[in-house]
Amino acid sequence: MTDLLVAPSILASDFGKLDKEIQMLNESEADWVHCDIMDGRFVPNISFGIPVLKAVKKVSKKPLDVHLMIVEPEKYITAFRDAGADILTVHVEAVSHLDRTVHAIKEAGMKVGLALNPATSVHSIQYVLSEIDLVLLMTVNPGFGGQSFIPYVNNKIKMVREWADRYNPALRIEVDGGINKETSVEVVKAGADTLVAGSYVFKADNPFEPISYLKGLSRLV
Repeated sequence: MTDLLVAPSILASDFGKLDKEIQMLNESEADWVHCDIMDGRFVPNISFGIPVLKAVKKVSKKPLDVHLMIVEPEKYITAFRDAGADILTVHVEAVSHLDRTVHAIKEAGMKVGLALNPATSVHSIQYVLSEIDLVLLMTVNPGFGGQSFIPYVNNKIKMVREWADRYNPALRIEVDGGINKETSVEVVKAGADTLVAGSYVFKADNPFEPISYLKGLSRLV
């Protein structure tokens, strides 16, 4: 299978020592730094915005995987690019003109991802699948960290993997929510190749260990 990528979510980090948390990721086997941007409208929580993202970019040696959980994300594409986003993922539920937004992100020079909430059909991305770099399948309802994994999303992962193998072999399938030692095995078996983990990494006594475990899953599954 494609090499697994690990993208720890800094939403679960200690913001009082965010620079040290990012330095830890720099020294780890993590591939990307996952940044969850929430506006309190699309999801029932507010996280952080562009100033924090700029600060993370100054410290991070890893690409910034920016996940927008906001309404009208198309208005902020260049702002997030200028703040340091390398991958920009928007929710299909928050975008009125999906094809236009996909191409606007590409034209801004970023890799483009599309995110789907647990109950959103994968058919909503069927016609743009060949145009994007990443599909992010939420395995919890977005808005808060530390939630429990929703098992039926595994079926969605399998379906997107079948489509990707046929129409866009380079497509990365990312999962976010409730990822830990057990659920990570499930999603990788289903076809995911990019794992977002928050609490599992940042609440560990030694965060390097869960990151290494996730990186090694491709040899175990």
